[in-house]
Order: sequence, then structure tokens, then C-alpha cells
Amino acid sequence: MEGVGHPSTRFHEPVLVAEVVAFLAPRPGKAFLDATVGLGGHAEALLARGARVVGIDRDPEALARARERLARFGDHLTLLRGDFRDLRSLLAPLGIPSLDGVLFDLGVSSLQLLSPERGFSFSADGPLDMRMDPDASTTAADLVNGLPEPDLARILLEYGEERYARRIARAIVRGRPVHTTRQLASLVARLYPPGRHRIHPATRTFQALRIAVNDELSALREALPAARSLLGPGGVLSVISFHSLEDRIAKRFFRAEALAGRVEILTKKPVTPGEAELAGNPRARSAKLRAGRVPQVGPDPANCPGSPALRAVPLGGEPV
Repeated sequence: MEGVGHPSTRFHEPVLVAEVVAFLAPRPGKAFLDATVGLGGHAEALLARGARVVGIDRDPEALARARERLARFGDHLTLLRGDFRDLRSLLAPLGIPSLDGVLFDLGVSSLQLLSPERGFSFSADGPLDMRMDPDASTTAADLVNGLPEPDLARILLEYGEERYARRIARAIVRGRPVHTTRQLASLVARLYPPGRHRIHPATRTFQALRIAVNDELSALREALPAARSLLGPGGVLSVISFHSLEDRIAKRFFRAEALAGRVEILTKKPVTPGEAELAGNPRARSAKLRAGRVPQVGPDPANCPGSPALRAVPLGGEPV
């Protein structure tokens, strides 16, 4: 997630860039995948140190901005449009035998948040869209106006960890049709008890709908083992998450891989932004970085018995 002023003219530093560079250790001859390239901030930091980078994103506008920003790196950069859950098939035509590192920077980019027509934020009124891929078939409006009340409540509870999920779902169904971000945010705010709240009452509802529209958690569960399988010996997998559900998936994945001897965990606790970064970019406050490294010598399968956690994480197969 990156902060920007006007998206076409000014780019800010990506979240935890120094920490990402320290873990991935880019240099000439190394190849990396930025599975959520966004506006290209992390990719720029890797490319500036001589590495080659493949960047993936679902958002064609983000790819266009990244291409403009990173044009000076020429053929050291390859940009691909797609969902990171398909990263193996996206990378297969490139013929890369293995990668030295993979980065997932999850969440919504400022480009998306600052575009009212994308419907990710209630800070300005816009349509209830929330699609990271604008060609995807389902919008947030489709869910809000089409799902039965129990299904809406489940999404708000599971993906937003919203304590008033049932109350909000009931009010949404009674208030249909709901077409705009401000309309939905106002509806949710009225259901909260009066008083000061740490975050806007609609924040968790918007998070839950966005996750559901883009199938974000299932995509992450599929992409992490695939990314690990593409790493060569000593390769590093790093994940920046912005809410507890994403972080929980990353944490459990790294633990399972460590039990199997396929990954050495580099972050016993997640790395978070320091005071200086938070002063310049308050949106970074919820960022958590986890990282793991593939051992230089592969594990002996006889010494790596399976566990329930491990068996729940499918492997992505052999490297392309």
C-alpha cells in the first residue's frame, strides 16, 4: 500500500521499503516477483539495486502508472496483468527457472482509495464498486443489493470481524437499494452507539465487502504455497498485511512451512513501521511484515512428518 498525492504526478515511499530491501537483499543477477506491484514503489527499490523484477497486478490503471514510473529500468522489468493466485501460470511463459524473492504487499493502494469512482472509500461519494480488476463481474453493489440477509451477515462477521454484523445486514436489506459509498457508510454509522470511535463505524463493513468482491483471502491461501515453490535455495518470501485476517494466513503458512523444513522464519514477530515512517504515512500504521527464507539445502522428507496445519496448505508443485 502506497501513499500518493495526485496519482499521475507524485509518488510516495512504499510501506516498510527499507525492511523489504533488507530481507530480499536485491543485487545484480537476482530475480524477484512483486506479486502486487501497484504503483511500483517496492519494485523501484529492487530495480534500483540492479535486480530484475516481474510485477503482477489486477488493476490496469496501476500497471500503467507503474510502467510510467519504472520505464527507466528497461528490460529489467516485466509487468503482467493478472491475479496473483495464478502467478505460476503467469510466470511460466517467461521461462524463469527460480526466483530469489517474492513480495506480497496486500491491501488497497492509494490510487484506488483516492479514486471515488472505484468505490473503495467513503471519504468521497462514489458507486459501490470495490473491484480491483475493473473487468471482474461482481461489484459490492451486487452483494449489498442481491445477497440474502444471512449471507451478508456472514461476510461482515467473517471478513470484517464486525460485532454488529447481523444488525447491519438487517438494515441493509431493509434499506435497499443501496447504490453509493456515502449511502452505505451513513446507514452503518446510524447503527453504532453514539460517542467517539477509534475508526469510522463503516470501516469494517467496507473491508468485508472488498475482501468478498475480490476473493482476497482465498487468493492469498492459494498464492503463498505457489510463491514458495518458485523460490530457489536461499530465496525469501515476504508478506506485508494490513489486517488480522491476512496476517493470520501468513503466520500459519510460515509456521507450517517451517515445520516441514521448507522455510526458515526470519520474523519471529511481524515487523511494523517505525515512528518516522508513521509520521510521514499514517496509513502504514496497521502494516505487518513477515518473511521466510528457503533453506540452502532441501529438507529430508523422512525427517519432516506432516502435521494438521501442514496438510491444510497445498503445495504449488515444482518450480517452472
